[in-house]
Amino acid sequence: MFHEITIYEAKIDKQDEIETLMKEVAAFYLSQPGVIDVEYIKRTHRQEGFNAVKEGKLPIRLTKWVGKVTYILHWRVEDEETHARVSQLGLNKFYKRWNRCLITMPKILLGENTV
Repeated sequence: MFHEITIYEAKIDKQDEIETLMKEVAAFYLSQPGVIDVEYIKRTHRQEGFNAVKEGKLPIRLTKWVGKVTYILHWRVEDEETHARVSQLGLNKFYKRWNRCLITMPKILLGENTV
């Protein structure tokens, strides 16, 4: 199995637009052969600090966004070839719309299962 985790920093005033786009992209990816799962996550919480984690404290809900809204994509595909094919299709279809919503280029992490 092959994974992509992407971190997006979106413009605050583009939240509705990017969340609509994410639904379209997820449906498109899931319709492609070899795509196993697609999840988009909006960062809604933060930890108070490492000690809070050790003490078992609940994370703190974000109440406002300053400068950006962070989203995360996690998608799983069968193999690298599927990832390359579907990524190219997705960029050709959605790149301009993504670009309008983002404040910086996304950070992309790629890898395979270790366990």
